[in-house]
Amino acid sequence: MVRRLLPPHTGLAAASLLALALAACGRDAPAPGAGPALALEAPSERVEWPLPATGPGSSAPDLVAGADGHLVLSWVNSREGRRHVFQFSRFDPAAQAWRSAPATIAIGNRMFVNWADTPHVLPTADGALWAHWLQRSGEGAYAYDVVLARSRDGGANWGAPLVPHDDGTQTEHGFVSMWPQGDGIGLAWLDGRNTGAPGHAGHDAGHDGHTGGRPMTLRAALFDAAMRKTAEQEIDASVCDCCQTAAAVTARGPVVVYRGRTDGEVRDILVTRFDGSAWRAPRAVHADAWVMPACPVNGPSAAARGDALVVGWYTAPDGASRVRLARSDDAGDSFADPVELDSGAEVQGRIAVALDDTQAWAVWLREDGEGAQSLWLSRRSADLGTEYERVELARLEGRGRATGFPQLQLAGRDAYVVWTDVIDGAPQLRGLRLVR
Repeated sequence: MVRRLLPPHTGLAAASLLALALAACGRDAPAPGAGPALALEAPSERVEWPLPATGPGSSAPDLVAGADGHLVLSWVNSREGRRHVFQFSRFDPAAQAWRSAPATIAIGNRMFVNWADTPHVLPTADGALWAHWLQRSGEGAYAYDVVLARSRDGGANWGAPLVPHDDGTQTEHGFVSMWPQGDGIGLAWLDGRNTGAPGHAGHDAGHDGHTGGRPMTLRAALFDAAMRKTAEQEIDASVCDCCQTAAAVTARGPVVVYRGRTDGEVRDILVTRFDGSAWRAPRAVHADAWVMPACPVNGPSAAARGDALVVGWYTAPDGASRVRLARSDDAGDSFADPVELDSGAEVQGRIAVALDDTQAWAVWLREDGEGAQSLWLSRRSADLGTEYERVELARLEGRGRATGFPQLQLAGRDAYVVWTDVIDGAPQLRGLRLVR
């Protein structure tokens, strides 16, 4: 099976000119194809959020919230040629202050760094900090392993890392999601042990595929506080090769959301939940029936609160790009009909979502016919039925894949957004705080 990257989106010049004209008049331009924001609440105040990842060379941000209310930002710095540095810092929203200078998790020339398959961190309630990154396992361009490490003291010192999968094949392993599980964590990843090829033309070269091999699989494992693997299961034997996975913890257990792949090349978003002993049979969040004989490199995002679960994703079932949101009130057993956030040739996707008791948030990227990108936000009622606010957050200098995937987290009533831009040819992180 041959995998190809979804072709770049092209847009209408007229739509781009209209957006620029509205912005020049000092108003936020509604995204084409979407209705105007309903002025039921005061709009958010946008405040620049200074980040500790200063200067050029930083990309691949990850932003998570800990049980103590702090946010943990991680990123990869590649200023030193091919010597990559995986770093993190903690932010206290109550004090509006960074509580730690950038600290290093891992460093090395064999670290695999990719615009779409990025590292993550996870703080747990016991004060530990877990982290994963990708490490080359062979000479093939896309032969790499997931590497997992744990710090007992919140990142000051790190124990010996381990590889959570034990297949020993020099194939692709990545697109990881993590969640707290008991006194340890859960981990889900895309696993290429069955693909039968040590390398392929990958994420940066069009994702031409694992020739002659079987499909990528989705696997999950649990680890206790001593980093002992306590369970492992193959969740799905055929999944989209290079779309991000997402995880969220509901009141009924953790869910993993991902892009599936059928024999007929249907690439819809699926969800599964761990019931304490096994993973439930995956089901579609919505039957988009998107037939796509390629990997779009555009995975879903998920957020949960109690039994409520919100999933956001990119799709193009009729050839038109779309970003959708859907809500479940039973921890993923069923979903209401999706809300279409945006549609049209300029929609790029790369969505991130967040959820609290009263509101749902989503950010995503657009790219016009000239290649200019913009970052948008929609703030909606928790049931998704009412849009309170729609705003263009930023216009990016970066183009194409270099801008990666934006990140979104909530702290109190505020939202925090981090993204990668490219300034004078070098990646650099940018941040915004949306004050309610």
